[in-house]
Amino acid sequence: MNQLADLEVFIAVVETGSFSAAARRLAKTPSAVSKLIARMEERLRTLLFERTAREVRLTEAGHALHREGLRVMEALAEAEGALQHHVEGTRGTIRVHCIFTFAKYQLAPVIPEFLEANPAVRVEFLLNNDPMDMVEHNIDVAIHSGTLPDSSLIARRLLASRWIVCASPEYLRRHGTPATPDDLVRHNCLNFTHRTHWNNWPFTTVPRGVKAAGSLGADQGDMLLQLALQGAGVVRLAEFHIHAALAAGRLVPILQRFQPQRQEPLFVLYKSRKYLSPKVRAFLDFLDDKFSDGPILSRAAACPAEPAGPSG
Repeated sequence: MNQLADLEVFIAVVETGSFSAAARRLAKTPSAVSKLIARMEERLRTLLFERTAREVRLTEAGHALHREGLRVMEALAEAEGALQHHVEGTRGTIRVHCIFTFAKYQLAPVIPEFLEANPAVRVEFLLNNDPMDMVEHNIDVAIHSGTLPDSSLIARRLLASRWIVCASPEYLRRHGTPATPDDLVRHNCLNFTHRTHWNNWPFTTVPRGVKAAGSLGADQGDMLLQLALQGAGVVRLAEFHIHAALAAGRLVPILQRFQPQRQEPLFVLYKSRKYLSPKVRAFLDFLDDKFSDGPILSRAAACPAEPAGPSG
């Protein structure tokens, strides 16, 4: 009987909150997980979980086993990690899931530096806005904005960025500059086609925000940027995404005095701090170093002053 394997299943149930979720993580059936836990309880002669129709909760004995079990697994992981690092060094493939705009404007400029320092590592990017199952898609690291998708993942705040409402000078010349958030109902607001909190534009005078609405939408922020640059409408995008267009005067920030000061955080997610391979640890350390002071490119470009203009 492999007690370490049993302990791994037990910890997975605790971390995911159910037998079925643990089964998905471990590629087992829910019945197999349930039977294994039952055998553990029989062997230990104590109840580890209180089972209800909706959830499983740790008993006092279960809490004790979880606490000590984590110590055992962490010690084993550290020992194996040290051996792996000694034998293999930092090598292998890292699969990174990330929103396209952050990958393009923030990661792409610095990834060559990471690869130069780690020549035996290959990095593969999976780029889209929707959360993906990290186990199913064999993802090592995800960079996520907004609500965290899975409480069983380890989440570490990477940075925070402002979002800016803006439009091209040509659009503002033709349609006028909104003086208040209420004026946006008379403007073509470019929005995302998928359901996202990014379509709700927060303002200090509108507690529930303004829902972006207009004749154009896209499921990709870079397309919205290009549409705004062509004078198609008003857009709200992250500063790290549009800083170059703002600095060049191709986009002009508007309604700045109505926008809240808070910044939107981005988190780096990974599956377990206890089982980090050398390659993933090296990548996480690299991200922490590069983004410890915020988005890289936004440091070099401040927002230009908002122009005066007629409401429209």
